[in-house]
Amino acid sequence: MIGDKKVLFSGMQATGNLTLGNYLGALKNWISLSDEYECFYSVVDMHSITVRQNPAELRKRARALLTLYIAAGLDPKKNCIYYQSHVSGHAELAWILNCFTYMGELNRMTQFKDKSAKHADNINAGLFTYPVLMAADILLYQADVVPVGIDQMQHLELTRDVAQRFNHIYGNVFTVPEAYIGKVGAKIMSLQEPAKKMSKSDENPNASIYLMDEPDVIMRKCKRAVTDSEAQILYRKEQPGVKNLIDIYSACTGKTPDEVVKEFDGRGYGDFKVAVGEAVVSVLKPLQDEVERLNQDKAYIDGIIKENAEKANYYAMKTLRKVQKKVGFPERVR
Repeated sequence: MIGDKKVLFSGMQATGNLTLGNYLGALKNWISLSDEYECFYSVVDMHSITVRQNPAELRKRARALLTLYIAAGLDPKKNCIYYQSHVSGHAELAWILNCFTYMGELNRMTQFKDKSAKHADNINAGLFTYPVLMAADILLYQADVVPVGIDQMQHLELTRDVAQRFNHIYGNVFTVPEAYIGKVGAKIMSLQEPAKKMSKSDENPNASIYLMDEPDVIMRKCKRAVTDSEAQILYRKEQPGVKNLIDIYSACTGKTPDEVVKEFDGRGYGDFKVAVGEAVVSVLKPLQDEVERLNQDKAYIDGIIKENAEKANYYAMKTLRKVQKKVGFPERVR
């Protein structure tokens, strides 16, 4: 707790370009949370280097992501928006928690197996202990709740286990976090393989709509979206491509799937795809304009980076000093 508010932590990696799925499924829903929670939103650039990165490109993407957070409507005065790498407590706490995490627990992490298969030439220790750094991210701010998808639930369970193990030995040091169950954002699937989630790492450029795609690119991707030969706009699992387009249109317009089906009753896929593209453009254009405006104000973004790093460090050090004392590290002379 900070004041009378519970703490919420979340973050995104500064790799790839955020998609429409990231925006409608997560980022858009973060905006209202600052009224209820003390929110820490991190650009988790330390996690990004488990896979080899171009340094200049990583710096560029990290700043672009932080700017997108703000452009999307996250108020940097209400929310702590910061770079993970600017708070050394993440790495310091991760080392301590490594010593309270068992090899068997890490061996069970399915994401390590998946990423190892994708990056067989670079199966590094960081990739293996990635979930411990994630635990440190969360526990450092005494987070009460963490918004997580199904793919991250295993990591949150490990975080809870490590926190409880540490607390059992040293007393009530860490808040044991819960999964945040709130308004569920739209689950947006790939435009080319609607059985898969839309992903910023998809190798097919037509599968994902990126937040900074030009309007003509968005229209082209929507027109190329996979549908079927049934020629009916119905919201059912037997038509996953059409169902996905209805979800996208619904999320962009605020209409229910049933309302969308009625609106396009008797019309063809061509008309529908154009309408979906136009709805996406109307949602993303204000966001893109705000990103462009913020990019022109370097001093403003630099100020946010500095102020929020100081705020994050303040809360991180409160936890870190307590943990260091508990495990027996000598007190620092100030």
